[in-house]
Amino acid sequence: MIGAAHALTYTGTEMSTQGAKTPFQRLTRTAKVFETVFFGTRAEADRALAAVHALHERVRGTLPVAAGRWAAGTPYSAWDPDLMLWTLGCIADSGQAMYQTFVRKLSADEREALWQDYLLFGELFGLSRADAPPTYMDFRAYWAERLASDDLALTPTARVAGRQSCFEIPLPRHLLAAREMANLLLLGTIPARVRELYGFSFTLAQQAAFQAAAASLRRASRITPDALRRGPNTASFNLVARTERDLQRRGKQRATIFA
Repeated sequence: MIGAAHALTYTGTEMSTQGAKTPFQRLTRTAKVFETVFFGTRAEADRALAAVHALHERVRGTLPVAAGRWAAGTPYSAWDPDLMLWTLGCIADSGQAMYQTFVRKLSADEREALWQDYLLFGELFGLSRADAPPTYMDFRAYWAERLASDDLALTPTARVAGRQSCFEIPLPRHLLAAREMANLLLLGTIPARVRELYGFSFTLAQQAAFQAAAASLRRASRITPDALRRGPNTASFNLVARTERDLQRRGKQRATIFA
């Protein structure tokens, strides 16, 4: 799972025209690339990374509208180390938040080892270690500063995109009730500053429900077989992409995320 913090804080990055027409197919392709790097063979990971690097060569331009202190016309590039670090930070914070909320707390040594793994992950996508915090504690200081910074701002497009990409994932009708529970779990793991920016409420009743559900999932994780707990989520990604195609074909879902 990419995680709520990544989905919401990173949303607003430019999409291709085709990606805007089928946003969840685009998002599931990204998720599959990540899981290929995590779980695939060396050859499979190398092919996926080569395709991403070629795509990133074309991701450059200027902001069409102002975003916070960033004026319209500000240039951007997929290879900008600050943007790459921000992306990696969103993924790393989300991964840790999800694991510690729904599985167990990590020790100090485990948190450090996890950050070192994320540094390697960033390197594979082109981020130099020289441009990233060298230790877990350095990362946490960077992350706290970023979340408190005035650099965080939402364009109208990003505000809509974040809500839809996290809380309106296309699923078959029989799974919509489960989606509501998943949405609550996502809402509870989003950093408070990000909830504030998006205007998401998180009432006392929601907090109580979230804490009870998280505790239940932690207990369940102890007896869940490893075959179910670990490994890729390809089947789930394919289901989301397939459902989006089906709903659009029947005219029941518009591609509004980046419209």
